[in-house]
Amino acid sequence: MRLYGPTATKSYQALHLAISPRMKSSLIIGSGIGGLAAACRLAARGHAVTVLEAAATYGGKAHERILTDPATGAAYRFDGGPSLFTLPELVDDVFRAAGRDPAAYFRYERLDPVTRYFFADGARLTAWADPERLAQEVETTLGVPAERVRRHLRRAARVYEGTAPTFLGRSLHRLGTYLHPDVLRAVAAIPQMGLLSTMHGANLRAANREPRLTQLFDRYATYNGSDPYQAPATLNLIPHLEFGRGAYYPTRPAAGIRAIPTALYRLAVELGVEFRFNEAAEEIMVENGRVAGVRTARQTYRAPVVVSNADVVPTYRRLLPTQPAPERTLQQPRSSSAFIFYWGISRDFPELDVHNIFFSADYQAEFSAIFRQRLPPADPTVYVNITSGQTPADAPPGHANWFVMVNVPHDQGQDWPALVPQVRAAVLRRVSAALQTPIEPLIRDEQTWTPPQIAADTSSFGGALYGASSNNALAAFLRHPNFSRRLPGLYFCGGSVHPGGGIPLCLLSARVVGEMVG
Repeated sequence: MRLYGPTATKSYQALHLAISPRMKSSLIIGSGIGGLAAACRLAARGHAVTVLEAAATYGGKAHERILTDPATGAAYRFDGGPSLFTLPELVDDVFRAAGRDPAAYFRYERLDPVTRYFFADGARLTAWADPERLAQEVETTLGVPAERVRRHLRRAARVYEGTAPTFLGRSLHRLGTYLHPDVLRAVAAIPQMGLLSTMHGANLRAANREPRLTQLFDRYATYNGSDPYQAPATLNLIPHLEFGRGAYYPTRPAAGIRAIPTALYRLAVELGVEFRFNEAAEEIMVENGRVAGVRTARQTYRAPVVVSNADVVPTYRRLLPTQPAPERTLQQPRSSSAFIFYWGISRDFPELDVHNIFFSADYQAEFSAIFRQRLPPADPTVYVNITSGQTPADAPPGHANWFVMVNVPHDQGQDWPALVPQVRAAVLRRVSAALQTPIEPLIRDEQTWTPPQIAADTSSFGGALYGASSNNALAAFLRHPNFSRRLPGLYFCGGSVHPGGGIPLCLLSARVVGEMVG
């Protein structure tokens, strides 16, 4: 039975408008996860919402790909973009805000282990979801006392619990945030935040100067596209999301990350949201000093509320070309981007799990290449996501779907066609050495996604995955707010604005916008 689609959208919205003829109209540009969540929240508050999407479907970076083995016709399914899922309660919260039971739309299971780590010297470590078991694993494998790991994770938990309600869950750009009682908890957490230290410096001490454990802790800078040798130690709260709160795998309405936008899209349609696919916004209209609507190549949509889920840079440069832009914000250094290889692999590796990391031999050289030389590293750390172990239908029997990602700089005019084979060869060297098996002969089908392609497909400026980087202590305050200071009625959500990139923060940005618009 078809539960949602264009026909359902129009009929439900006609009924909704008939019941509430004076409801406020709102337009959302882009149907990434932030845009979908914002659409649901505004519709639940009584808005007549229209979403304008340049692509043929919803989801933004959270798309899916299907590769077909040319010899056998066998299919491999991939989550095209985000692959790690934490804080599932933020997805559930969107459904609850609409008065719905989340479990009727969206389900998930906790992963254990979280990640398999492969170090350049041949050492291997399994990161378990239980912090105590992780601490013991580190002591056994890397020789660092378990108490040091416990202490590091306890500190991350205190910083997260003390600061997240204020600095992630509310606007940093409105006075009311700083008058809220939660600010007292944030102030109490400041001494442990490490504002005057880099992530790497703090992690070196936490790991007792053990280089492999330091590298493992430093890796969390990549969760928002930053450099642990520059980013503040505040970001060391991120491990708490995995080890304290857990990493999860969506199982319904589809398997993998694609389930998140699919569930949100279904809810949005049921709430009467109208989706206009293959219809790119061309201009945000401004009249009498405030937002008046959006113009596309097909028609003009008038509304007093416009929410841009597009990257903030093209929002100003392309959609608001005659309006003053916040140049200081738009010129903040961009986050890293990625080279992604989608490989259909013709065998299983029992030592691999959903999330796998193959570390480079020199982490500092790797980040120097990305953020200073603006080139892919010669010896990259490689992330491999494999969902076919959880969802066998994602690959043929005995095969696996490898989503292979390397952190690289955002597009600044580099010769990407020449760089692709270099990065591919480096990835194959690193992974083949760790698994003691030549990987290239196992590749049955292949696609790539490079920074220019990411930029073209998702309107992310330069293909930067997280908007601005967090490579200084004030980065959180320098992100664009969720509203326009100059244009009443204009709001922003998604990874390029407060509170940042990644699925949880995009969902939080939508919640902030929903509360602001009312």
